[in-house]
Amino acid sequence: MNETIFITGGTGKIGAQFVQYFYNQNYNVIFTARTTLSIKTLIKKINPNKKNNHKLIGLKINLEEKTFTQKILNFIKKIDLYPNHLINCARSLDYLKINSNGLAERKEWLGEFTLDVIIPYELSMALVMQEKTKLKNIINISSIYGIVAPNLNLYNNPKTDSAIQYGVAKAAQIQLTKELAVRLADLNIKINTISYGGIEGRASEEFKKKYAKLCPLGRMLKEEEVIGAIDFLISNKSNYLTGHNLVVDGGWTIW
Repeated sequence: MNETIFITGGTGKIGAQFVQYFYNQNYNVIFTARTTLSIKTLIKKINPNKKNNHKLIGLKINLEEKTFTQKILNFIKKIDLYPNHLINCARSLDYLKINSNGLAERKEWLGEFTLDVIIPYELSMALVMQEKTKLKNIINISSIYGIVAPNLNLYNNPKTDSAIQYGVAKAAQIQLTKELAVRLADLNIKINTISYGGIEGRASEEFKKKYAKLCPLGRMLKEEEVIGAIDFLISNKSNYLTGHNLVVDGGWTIW
């Protein structure tokens, strides 16, 4: 195999799982991050095998810069690795803020929508239109909160702990997937979404117990369990699947 995967937000909780898995599956992996330190930390953790001829490359970039797509295209051309697969996974906890009145302010709305919708759209189209493009797969990473509203009983203080802008932006991201699937079908490029349920990691024991009672499988998603769905969508086993939102939530959204 000599395919390349480009992953935005590659040092995040989900992104790091993707980077490590696909590199170990002998893909070339290019991933973005906001700091050099986070890139070095992840590469050190993965500890690339010198016998593995495939490349693991971190790109420090601010995706919110207006020129970010051109910088990425220049970088890809320089290293001569044209992605076969794009995984839009970047996000920022900074935009989940709620003010003291329990309201999301405009800058938080704009920041969340930019990361979830505008940046994935701009990067997807930039790679599609690249002269030597090899792109055949785009996968957007969304959430069950793009499908259903949050159960506020989960939160000790719903006004400040549950950010309305997150779910609304994730819902728009799912629609972006459908739009692109239709518009790029003639190029034989598949576009799908994965909507994950709550993932263990930052959740407190109290939160996990509350979550378990509301989920048919009785627990949160383990970090390593994010791999199955993405592996399926990247593989040839999903060749006839496009415009789909693959829900990985332990049954949360069926109740």
